[in-house]
Amino acid sequence: MTVTIRDAKPEDEARWRELWAGYLAFYEVTVDPDITDATWRRVFDPASAIFMRVAEVDGKMMGFTLSLTHEGTWIRGKDCYLEDLFVDPAARGKGVGRALMDDLVSLCKKNGWSRLYWHTSEQNKTARALYDSYVENDGHIRYRINF
Repeated sequence: MTVTIRDAKPEDEARWRELWAGYLAFYEVTVDPDITDATWRRVFDPASAIFMRVAEVDGKMMGFTLSLTHEGTWIRGKDCYLEDLFVDPAARGKGVGRALMDDLVSLCKKNGWSRLYWHTSEQNKTARALYDSYVENDGHIRYRINF
């Protein structure tokens, strides 16, 4: 099985929306349709820091990452924040998630970004096993206030 990673294209929209729905269902959350629409638009907006990479297996999109870059106060370059990573359940355990992570690591090095960071649910043991193979948990606890 060969996994190909590439930038998202406008023609990926229908499949991405299927995967996005699966991602939201996995985390048992809902996102207003207008936010989903805005997320898709931002991926292709040159003024947005958000970018999407997709994983194809045999020509079919089987996963994606949504990330963004930003400046930081403890670094000279940019941080890359991996906000979302999702792999179709049919492709899990076959290297798709690792290929997506390896791609982001490579992009960070190529672009001179200072750090790659992300968070995941404490209960997401599958994702944590993958992430733990890259770096040890740094012990930080996330706090969030929603408005």
